[in-house]
Amino acid sequence: MYHDSKSDEAAEKFDEQAIALFRKSGKIAAEMLDFGKTFIKKGARPLDVLDKIEDKIKKAGAQCAFPPQISLNDTAAHNCPDVGDTTVFDDDVVKLDVGVHVDGYVSDNAVTIDLSGKYSTLLKANKEALDAALKLAVPGTSIGNIGKTVQEIIQSYGFSPVKNLSGHGIGRYKIHTLPSIPNIATDDKAVLKAGMALAIEPFASTGSGVVYESGEAGVFMLEHRKPVRDLITRNVLKHIEQYKGLPFARKWLTQEFGAGKTNFALRQLIQMDSIHAFPPLVDSKHGIISQMEKSVIVAEKPIIIT
Repeated sequence: MYHDSKSDEAAEKFDEQAIALFRKSGKIAAEMLDFGKTFIKKGARPLDVLDKIEDKIKKAGAQCAFPPQISLNDTAAHNCPDVGDTTVFDDDVVKLDVGVHVDGYVSDNAVTIDLSGKYSTLLKANKEALDAALKLAVPGTSIGNIGKTVQEIIQSYGFSPVKNLSGHGIGRYKIHTLPSIPNIATDDKAVLKAGMALAIEPFASTGSGVVYESGEAGVFMLEHRKPVRDLITRNVLKHIEQYKGLPFARKWLTQEFGAGKTNFALRQLIQMDSIHAFPPLVDSKHGIISQMEKSVIVAEKPIIIT
């Protein structure tokens, strides 16, 4: 889902009409993030919080750009519980990641809530890095310099930026596109251009600052449309196609088809290389991870849309 690139040649620049739709989706995405935060309390279930957010997005006249996700403690991202998950919040560091689209125009934002009360400095470092990176979302800024800024701020607090996660471009029915925005210094001299749409998302860790895939995936994305013979899998694939290439949740399929048919179809589609699975991303030394994210349009005065 994340792209590494030394070039901005394929990065899109958007006109005023598109930017207006980005602003609309961004406003809703920010409202949904604030709405979801109010339910993150000890004893509550992440699954219930995410269900509330999904319902609220629909009532707002928008759609999920990807399944809302809640990742705990050493998990950075991509944790999306299935139907029946009984996990409850305790003394956790909670990452809430919410994306919305309006007519395909994607906005993406995230926040970290510390229910343990132990990691205020980690969150402070993360927010300072995000704020500084957003100020650099102006034409002419080199992509490598954004990563350098994020890295220096997070390391100044004694933490590690997550090296193998990055911010990214956003587009119409595109949740992760060029340019890739690193969280560490790189030699990428490509520069931002007016009208680019970006999601900037520094991750800060008390551990290694390197994540790996761990556990069962709850998030998937259709990558290659291939002919399917099996009727069950064909029906599931037809349902998946409504997401127009954006990520979707196992939970959404379970609610529609039941666990048995869903798991059968997903296995077949993965084996066919039609869909890609995105398991949770965990710090390799199991350090606590914080995430902060906002979406922005590159301009002389950056237009923060979430």
